[in-house]
Amino acid sequence: MTKENNEKGFLEFVYNFYKTMKAHEITLVYEGEITHQITKAFTSLTESNMSKEMESNNVQRKVFHVMVECLQNISKHADTFGQNDYVYSGRGIFLVSKADSEYSVTTGNVIDNYKIDELTTLLEQINSLDKEGLKEMYKTQMKEGRLSAKGGAGLGFIDIARKTGKKLLYHFLPVSETTSFFLLTSTISRNI
Repeated sequence: MTKENNEKGFLEFVYNFYKTMKAHEITLVYEGEITHQITKAFTSLTESNMSKEMESNNVQRKVFHVMVECLQNISKHADTFGQNDYVYSGRGIFLVSKADSEYSVTTGNVIDNYKIDELTTLLEQINSLDKEGLKEMYKTQMKEGRLSAKGGAGLGFIDIARKTGKKLLYHFLPVSETTSFFLLTSTISRNI
């Protein structure tokens, strides 16, 4: 295949990706290392976009809060790997989409498989609780929660569920025998 054919194929891929993004109202997509500067840039871009859409301040605050929690989750918890898995080391994806009735914030990063059971248990517990149950769980985790080596104790997940009032959607896709891609989607109602 010639260089020209490769470039043409890539440009067609980009255009098809653009059409898919428009069809699904995806307003922001990023793949790479998540830093404080990236988080600031995303919130600024989203603020500008939501202001143009005349979104209520309450919806904007909730979307920003979820975005920051999700981005911090990736920056704090994206696992770093050895030489063979350097492609995924400390990186993640971040996507914001808009539908008629809600915004969705989706993040993804590679994790070690041994974390899947603990994460699943935590997320299922969070999803089983009502507003009052989430408040109590948050308080309990603040007082006596077991912090991971990188901080946390699941407080970010609990906080997202409290702020959105919605279940956390998650999925684990196998990457290798020892790692999986952890996807998390949070939805924020536009009808607040």
